[in-house]
Amino acid sequence: MQNASGSDGKLYMIPTTLGENEPLEVLPISIKRIIEEIDHYIVENEKTARRFIKKISPRKSQPNLNIALLNKFTDPEIIPSFLDPCFEGKDVGVLSEAGCPGIADPGSEIARIAHQKGIAVVPLVGPSSIILALMASGLNGQNFAFNGYLPIENSERKRAIKRFEKISRENNQSQLFIETPYRNNSLFEEFVKTLSKETWLCIATDLTLPTEFIATKLAGNWIAESIELHKRPTIFIIQA
Repeated sequence: MQNASGSDGKLYMIPTTLGENEPLEVLPISIKRIIEEIDHYIVENEKTARRFIKKISPRKSQPNLNIALLNKFTDPEIIPSFLDPCFEGKDVGVLSEAGCPGIADPGSEIARIAHQKGIAVVPLVGPSSIILALMASGLNGQNFAFNGYLPIENSERKRAIKRFEKISRENNQSQLFIETPYRNNSLFEEFVKTLSKETWLCIATDLTLPTEFIATKLAGNWIAESIELHKRPTIFIIQA
C-alpha cells in the first residue's frame, strides 16, 4: 500500500545498543531482520554505524551500504534529499549513536521531514536510557519531563537546578537530565549541594551494561556517598 505521496519506501527509526553489548542481548530479532533488508542509512557517525551493522549482521555487504550523515555539521539544505530512496521504493533506516533515534538525537529532524513528505515513519523497539532510568527510579513515571543539559557555568547551573526543583515540587513531576560524560561528577556534586535534602535524586549509569548502577536516595543521603561517574553515560532524575 502506497503512502499519501505515492512512495513505497518507509523510514525506519532503528535503535542501537547503549554500549558495547552483544546486540541481540538488548535488541529484538526484528532489528536484525530490518537491518539485513535495508541498504540506505542516515547516521550520526559512519564508522560507528558500520561497526554496529557489521556486529548485528556480519554477512551484510558493507560496500553496498549508502550512508548519509546527519549531525551538527550537516548542511540543512541537503537533509531532505536523504529521503530520496523512499520515492524509489527503497526503505531508509535511521541509526542513533546510542539508544533510540529521535530521542535526544538529531534523528527527529529527518522524521519530521518524512511526515511532511508523506513517508511512513516506523519506530522499532529498543533501549532508551531515559525510559529505562525512569522505570527503575521509583520516581513519578506518570508525569515527567526530559530537560537535556543544564548550563555549564556554575551560578547558572545552580539557578537552573533550583528552578527545576521548584517545578517538580509544584507539579509532582520527575525532572530528567543528561550531561557530557566527563562532566558527570561535577554535576552530581552540584545536585547534592544545591537540592533540598528532602528531594529525591536518582543516578542511573551504564544502563544495560555489566557495570550498570541505579540508585535513588534523598539528596541529603547522597552527601556521604562516593560514586565514580566520569565518562560513564548517566541519567540524573530529581523529584521534590
